[in-house]
Amino acid sequence: MLEFNNITKTFNTGTIDETTLFSDYNLTVKKGEFVSIIGSNGSGKTTLLNLACGTIKPDSGKIIFDGKDISKLSEYKRAKFIGRVLQDPRMGTCPELTILENMALADNKNKSFNLGFAVNKKRIDYYKTLLEKCSLGLENRMNVSVGSLSGGQRQALALIIATMSPIDLLILDEHTAALDPKSSETVMKITDDVVKEKGVTTLMVTHNLRYAIEYGTRLLMMHSGNAVLDLSGEDKKKACIDDLLKIFNEISIEVGN
Repeated sequence: MLEFNNITKTFNTGTIDETTLFSDYNLTVKKGEFVSIIGSNGSGKTTLLNLACGTIKPDSGKIIFDGKDISKLSEYKRAKFIGRVLQDPRMGTCPELTILENMALADNKNKSFNLGFAVNKKRIDYYKTLLEKCSLGLENRMNVSVGSLSGGQRQALALIIATMSPIDLLILDEHTAALDPKSSETVMKITDDVVKEKGVTTLMVTHNLRYAIEYGTRLLMMHSGNAVLDLSGEDKKKACIDDLLKIFNEISIEVGN
């Protein structure tokens, strides 16, 4: 489904800050996998997501998606089959527009733009059905501006919007990090429900070790551009926070922290 083949990526090339994060890096993600990615700052987690989305390009190597080389494909073209939810709740929605208007825009993703009404009233009941699954009462606030919603409500809406149109890959970049504990739990429950319902291949970066263990079908721990831990199936089910902390501590000693 998604392959990173012999990826090399260097930042600040030719300066004293030159850093090679990935060197001949390889990773294969199977169709339908929900991969939780953890690791310390600078380990390569977000860079991996940016490479998948086309936000940055590899210096060498190939990114294969569904059998096609997308290494040079632009970010906006990849957006046709990739949905992304970022850490900042303000980034996934238009605050000046209402919930209804935001959903109508998302509903038209990948469709041709012709003259007509911006909001198809026949779709409103469908939008409400999607929002009801969040159990946040958003379906009763369709004409409220998104900017007036709480962070958790906006992130839940961003998640629904990112998955409204058919996508093949969902990217979650620390999408609960800016939320309070209660909102984080709510958004993670919605995330799990959406991923399972749609069966969409998902990459989720998180600093929450419990979420990494509790959610998803596979767990990756990154360090210096490499996967130092890769668990799936029964191995993932048996993993516990103490096991992950032990590896984190060993890495910290290794790098002198």
